Amino acid sequence: EVQLVESGGGLVQPGGSLRLSCAASGFTFSSYAMSWVRQAPGKGLEWVSAINSGGGSTYYADSVKGRFTISRDNAKNTLYLQLNSLKTEDTAMYYCAKDVLDFPVGEYNYWGQGTQVTVSS
Repeated sequence: EVQLVESGGGLVQPGGSLRLSCAASGFTFSSYAMSWVRQAPGKGLEWVSAINSGGGSTYYADSVKGRFTISRDNAKNTLYLQLNSLKTEDTAMYYCAKDVLDFPVGEYNYWGQGTQVTVSS
């Protein structure tokens, strides 16, 4: 059974940092690209970042480029998202998602349950 379990969310002040984790199980983690997708209150899903299976290629939405860093540890079957210089508009539920290929194509067959990030003073 494929499982994706996010953690690391919380309440942080503007300008602060958080590190999100996504623990994967039930599939060969190192064979698939992974993404982070978020959903702000009352809004649709927004793709945030993606990483290929080996971790050598990363991709970011313009809204987070230069502030967020995606990475993965294939030995630990874990995906990460480092969030720096957080803004109030980053407030959202953050989901990790498993892509169907080893490079990001934006087609996901599994999602985690999400971790809430709230940026507020």
